[in-house]
Amino acid sequence: MSQKPRAKPSKVSAAAPSQLPALRDQPTPAPEHRYDKLDRATRAALAQATAGVSPHSIMATWMDWALHLGRSPGRQLELSERAAQNAAKIGEQVRSLAMGEEKPAPFTPRSHDHRFQAESWGRAPFSIWAQSFLAMQDWWDAATDTMPGLAKRDADRARFQVRQALDVVSPSNFPWSNPEIIEKTIETGGRNLIEGAGHFWEDYLQTVTQYRKPPPEGLEIGEDLAATPGEVIFRNELFELIQYAPTTDAVAAEPVLFVPAWIMKYYILDLSPENSMVKYLVDQGFTVFMISWVNPTAEHAEVSLDDYRARGVMAALDRIGEVMPGRKVHANGYCLGGTLLAIAAAVMAREGDDRLASVTLMAAQVDFAEAGELLLFVDDSQVAFVEDLMWLQGYLDRPQMTRTFASIRAEDLIYSRAVRRYFLGKDDLPTDLTVWNNDTTRMPARMHSEYLRSLFLENRLSAGRFAVEGRVVALKDIALPMLAIGTETDHIAPWRSVYKVKLFTDCEVTFVLTRGGHNGGILSEPGHRNRHYRIDRRAPGALYEAPDRWVERVPRQDGSWWPEMARWMRERSSGTAPPPKMGTSLGEAPGEYVHLA
Repeated sequence: MSQKPRAKPSKVSAAAPSQLPALRDQPTPAPEHRYDKLDRATRAALAQATAGVSPHSIMATWMDWALHLGRSPGRQLELSERAAQNAAKIGEQVRSLAMGEEKPAPFTPRSHDHRFQAESWGRAPFSIWAQSFLAMQDWWDAATDTMPGLAKRDADRARFQVRQALDVVSPSNFPWSNPEIIEKTIETGGRNLIEGAGHFWEDYLQTVTQYRKPPPEGLEIGEDLAATPGEVIFRNELFELIQYAPTTDAVAAEPVLFVPAWIMKYYILDLSPENSMVKYLVDQGFTVFMISWVNPTAEHAEVSLDDYRARGVMAALDRIGEVMPGRKVHANGYCLGGTLLAIAAAVMAREGDDRLASVTLMAAQVDFAEAGELLLFVDDSQVAFVEDLMWLQGYLDRPQMTRTFASIRAEDLIYSRAVRRYFLGKDDLPTDLTVWNNDTTRMPARMHSEYLRSLFLENRLSAGRFAVEGRVVALKDIALPMLAIGTETDHIAPWRSVYKVKLFTDCEVTFVLTRGGHNGGILSEPGHRNRHYRIDRRAPGALYEAPDRWVERVPRQDGSWWPEMARWMRERSSGTAPPPKMGTSLGEAPGEYVHLA
């Protein structure tokens, strides 16, 4: 279907108050004691100095670990034996290298650790240094294993903190102990170090000034990314609603609404044309609507989690109802947007609102008891630290969010990248995914506090203690067909945690487990190499099946799961209809909010 030429999108440098509709009046907070502000200001200053990390949480973790280890002489002997065994293994490797014998290395890196893959790491003395590092890593993994009485969270935190410390001293980080750097320096006559110094200075200035580099040529937002034709048909202070132009002569009678996370911008679902989920569904004959969240500023400090539901999801459904009256909606939520969609669907079920045709949750959790390594950052002390930091700023800033996610895979996202840029002189290869990943957003203070406390810390949603408008919501009230997608190597929303939606609902649930991580598993377009998935339907009211047993029973299928999603929605649609008229346009997609820095 022919489309009119796309005008170049306007650039908006910041979300100034004059550019946004006025926020609604917020409830007056409870009066503070006259010394409360002094306490909060002091704690906020400390939080700034520690980058939002609570010293109390760290000390409590190590105190718990040390006290339990101190009362376990058997564990101490076991660790002493392990240290001696590891030292003996390193000694045997030194001997075999000296004698010219070829023996397999006694220690291997984790599957996601690529620091020692180069062939040159197999030669002495570099192999000895790498193996010594891995031996030390192995010992600490054993030392921070669970013990009777030691809280599992403290054991996991201790292991995480040790891993962070060890990653700092890895031999791969230093030019005199990394053979790849030495070889590159000899090959280029030191030019790699000069270029790396330039990269370091560029990154330093960007960190200090928070300057946002423009996207590389060929990866511009609105031209190359987020480029599916459409119109912005609604805007309020929290989001813009995009309606995408049809490309088929007939469409499914029920439209699709995407509810993306507001931790990042929406166009992970509309990247390049070849891997855009939006474009794929439009070409498959679906009318697609997309929520594009605003990038909050201090003006949004008092916006609540429920504001995102009421003035986000529900407002979008209201507008879709005006454009396509009488049509139910296939709602699709990604990551935190999926959690919000589950809450909204439960509220709608409670209120008898039947505007949804189905619910799809992509890498989204409704239970946070097994929420992966992000739980290592969440306890009362840590949340209070973040709250004080946000109180000072009005939001959680972009670098603070970026550091949290990067630290989970520090060996790759921090140190390996630093080695490539600063010592090997290699620039980052621009891709659509890295452009999106660097286009970070802020979090409103009140919303983020409620999210951390109500969902992550207290797990109220699945426990039946999450209230909306003064009344508890129940996921079991949802009677709609549900599609849930988990990804095999997701460290943000682990698939077994995503799978638990089957534990807290009685509706029809089709579960898909696909290869990849939190983002890569969702971006699994047809034709993507080395992709596979599992899919199985649970009938309404069927007995619960444990996730590991489910994996053993359900066969693996090669290819993309996207056609399964399109087929699933089509089977739950009421037929086809002519494409609907476009809503009143406020501007071409991708709109203004996606450009807010």
